Amino acid sequence: MDFTIKKLDKYIFKKFMMTFFIALLLIIGIVIIFDISEKIDDFVTRQAPLHKIIFDYYVNFIPYFMNMFSPLFVFITVIFFTSRMAANSEIVAILSCGVSFHRMMLPYLFSAFLIASLSLSLNLWIIPRANTDRHVFELKYTKKKKRAAETNIHYQIAPGTFVYVESFSKWNNTASKFTLEDIKDSRLVSKLSAETAQWDSTMEGWRLRYYFIRNYSESQIENQVKTGKQIDTVIALTVTDFYRRPNSSETDLTIKQLNGLIKAQRLRGDANIKYALIEKHNRFALPFSAFVLTIMGVALSSRKKRGGIGWNLAIGIALSFSYILFMRFSQMFVYTGALPPLVAIWLPNIIFTVVAAVLYKIAPK
Repeated sequence: MDFTIKKLDKYIFKKFMMTFFIALLLIIGIVIIFDISEKIDDFVTRQAPLHKIIFDYYVNFIPYFMNMFSPLFVFITVIFFTSRMAANSEIVAILSCGVSFHRMMLPYLFSAFLIASLSLSLNLWIIPRANTDRHVFELKYTKKKKRAAETNIHYQIAPGTFVYVESFSKWNNTASKFTLEDIKDSRLVSKLSAETAQWDSTMEGWRLRYYFIRNYSESQIENQVKTGKQIDTVIALTVTDFYRRPNSSETDLTIKQLNGLIKAQRLRGDANIKYALIEKHNRFALPFSAFVLTIMGVALSSRKKRGGIGWNLAIGIALSFSYILFMRFSQMFVYTGALPPLVAIWLPNIIFTVVAAVLYKIAPK
């Protein structure tokens, strides 16, 4: 197979990338218009500065939605311009000149590689930082402020070690009615309770006030009690854990931070690790879809049809929506415990890769 760059490669590459980014910019523009119409009252009421609306919100808004819509528009782009090439008999001419169907796929795959690389970069580094700034803006100018104190908080910080906090104040990073319990073989071994626990950033630990410690024997008879006014302790729980929102803050973490969170939650035996694992696998599965949808799109639209490109577009939109819907639905397998996160998140890619392979095999015929 000849891998030298030809005019054909530049032609297909130019059509692919231009059509993709034009379509993406158009839908982003429409989304922004609808978003402005929905939030304009909040911007005016809360007197959001124009430069913050533009740079803190919409500049950080665009990467997120651009990446979210990219699988859909990769497929539609390939279907659209390949169908037009087929309708104009360009593909027949290309194949008649001795260019094989596999060779014709190279510029498509190269374009898909660039889009997948861009999507991966956005997922791992750019979008998490953009989400952080965007969420700060939303909290201040568009959303109702949350209560300063969170109540009835439970954490498992290690296998058999549990923390309970009646309330946590974000104003002074102080937990009220703090309890730390160690359980072994379904038996309570020790219990540390304190009226308050305040985060001390200098020692990276908690300062407990008016505490008492109880140790229990196997017969559950209290055999030791220790009390005091103040004690310092360092445990696998930091103040950032109280600021982390379940099932949402994972999107604000870079890949390095996300891996650190997964490692900490795995050591703790934290059941919420599934949210972090879903987020991590989604960041890699979504870019990979560019290859699957590109191959499928070319295989479906490379043959000239009497009905023109309308039928191909209809099939492309239906398949792309079913693919994206399946990617979202597959997360439910994790929540119900039916499948591990790795298998569930990659399942749509696996199934549609098989479909793409079958379509690709029969397309040259």
